[in-house]
Amino acid sequence: MIKPEVLNRWTVENSEELYGIKNWSSGYFNINKKGEVTISPYSNNEKAQVSIMDVISGIKERGMDMPVLLRVENLLDSQISSINNAFNKAITELGYKGKFRGVYPIKVNQQQQVIEEVAKFGQRYHHGLEVGSKAELIAALSILKDKEACLICNGYKDEEFIDLGLNALKMGFQCFFVIEMPGELDLILRRAEIHEIEPNIGVRIKLSSKAGGHWTESGGDRSIFGLNTSQLIEVVDQLKKSDRLHVLKLLHYHLGSQIPNIRDIRSAVVEASRVYSELVKEGAKMGYLDLGGGLAVDYDGSKTNFQSSRNYTTDEYCSDIVEVVQSVMDESSIEHPTIITESGRSTVAYYSVLLFNVLDVAKFDTMSDAQAPKEDSHDLIKNLDEVLKTLSTKKIQECYNDALYYRDEVRELFRHGKISLRERSQAEAIFWKIMSNIVHCKSSLKQSPPELDEIESAISDIYYSNFSLFQSVPDSWAIDQLFPIMPIHRLKECPNRMGVIADITCDCDGKIDKFIDLHDVRTSLRLHELTTREDYYLGVFLVGAYQETLGDLHNLFGDTNVVSIRIHPDGGYDFVREIEGDTVADVLSYVEYDPRQMLTSFRETAEEAIREKRITVKERTEIVKAYSQGLSGYTYFEE
Repeated sequence: MIKPEVLNRWTVENSEELYGIKNWSSGYFNINKKGEVTISPYSNNEKAQVSIMDVISGIKERGMDMPVLLRVENLLDSQISSINNAFNKAITELGYKGKFRGVYPIKVNQQQQVIEEVAKFGQRYHHGLEVGSKAELIAALSILKDKEACLICNGYKDEEFIDLGLNALKMGFQCFFVIEMPGELDLILRRAEIHEIEPNIGVRIKLSSKAGGHWTESGGDRSIFGLNTSQLIEVVDQLKKSDRLHVLKLLHYHLGSQIPNIRDIRSAVVEASRVYSELVKEGAKMGYLDLGGGLAVDYDGSKTNFQSSRNYTTDEYCSDIVEVVQSVMDESSIEHPTIITESGRSTVAYYSVLLFNVLDVAKFDTMSDAQAPKEDSHDLIKNLDEVLKTLSTKKIQECYNDALYYRDEVRELFRHGKISLRERSQAEAIFWKIMSNIVHCKSSLKQSPPELDEIESAISDIYYSNFSLFQSVPDSWAIDQLFPIMPIHRLKECPNRMGVIADITCDCDGKIDKFIDLHDVRTSLRLHELTTREDYYLGVFLVGAYQETLGDLHNLFGDTNVVSIRIHPDGGYDFVREIEGDTVADVLSYVEYDPRQMLTSFRETAEEAIREKRITVKERTEIVKAYSQGLSGYTYFEE
């Protein structure tokens, strides 16, 4: 709990500490003197700070409603530069003789604008693309122009997929076919003969190394894709037999997109480097070592090996990789390969912020108006009141357990008709007052009982917010991924409420009740009281990776409005792109409805209501007009 004396002297610095913005933002987001979150793309330029509230004003003036996905071009540019510069720095300092080539996996965020900007900002580094399907390859070939950049083809490949890649090779692209399963080699070689071109072939291997975190099953012996060592040797022997071993040029593995522990990264690089050196000894030409994804994003800012964090910097990641590869290759006097990484998550995570307004709040206070029991009150209600009166830090666990027991007994009696609804209401009001007081007592304890770990969420307010969790932040629901969430204004005021966030779907899972913390996971978030003077805006940060790609049409909420800005060194900024979100008609058409036919059918229904004398002709006109406007409207809450 926030102490009363702090409430009266709350500062921007208190908000910075509370929400940990300096820990997770990599310097891209800050809080200005007005108490508003700013975007700061230039690390050494304090002038170039843009208030997100100013951006929201510009969005509303342009006629767009919340929620909005805000993309900041500079942040994508900066992240691409960061990883390329870090690898190039490590290569220079360690005397590595090979190169670095980054590739962006399209699956991480497949939106056209994102891929176009990755290709544009990455061109000066020859930063390429990774595709895992025919559709992604077709998209990549329409956007990628740099012939020195790598185009990595993973995934299951049919003849058409392979033919597209071979044609890309003919056109000068550095296109590699990565064999995921043994049967793919024959098909690739056969199609290459027909096209009269030698393919660039890579192999994906299953390492024995595994990483911790959400995606631990991406690596190890039981990973879905890749060849084991026996299958790898079979590929080598098959290529030798056909005198084509020289087309084997790349080794690839993938442990997962978020590897929090640098030791796991080093272990995998050592093993892969050994395999690479053995392939060279077998006579393969090689030249490229693709280490897959894994460069983690520190979502909670704790800089630990927690699954939502990482215990290393980008410089340490790059330096460790280069050092390990160099050491293994030098032992066997093997030429240093071009190092490839597929760091998609860290490339685009910072690039996007989900902005939404709070529509209403259900306060816990409404359940805590506890009245003292009367003389003739039931004994269980009197017992609860006694727990409330005697609660102290020394008896906190005893009082907690007693309160639960008496509350449950009251409910059981109500089920059997032994207690009235009014009595049950009184008992539960006292119970929730006890829970509220326990939270106050708990804050003064150095170590609280484990049973009380999630009590804050039980007494939290519910902030109903204008977004769909399943559409815009699906990983929060699906795998308990933590994202930084905070108010983007009023940060000079003390946030004196504890809240969880509910979206506007009718699903009980449409809520966020786990939040980042330096030492643990919070079950509630400090938020401000709503006022009648202004809307209250929240932001979910670091959502650029996977969230747009994975979002679904739960409750038929479609894509949000999207706005992209470019910030200039002088602090000015431009709206460079506006994409309107899905209309109701759009999302209905996705699930096989025909909006025109629906409108015709509704007109007929309205006409029937006239014949039944339920409505007038004038009313029918207004009703049909409202229905038609609803079809063309935004799927989210509109003012």
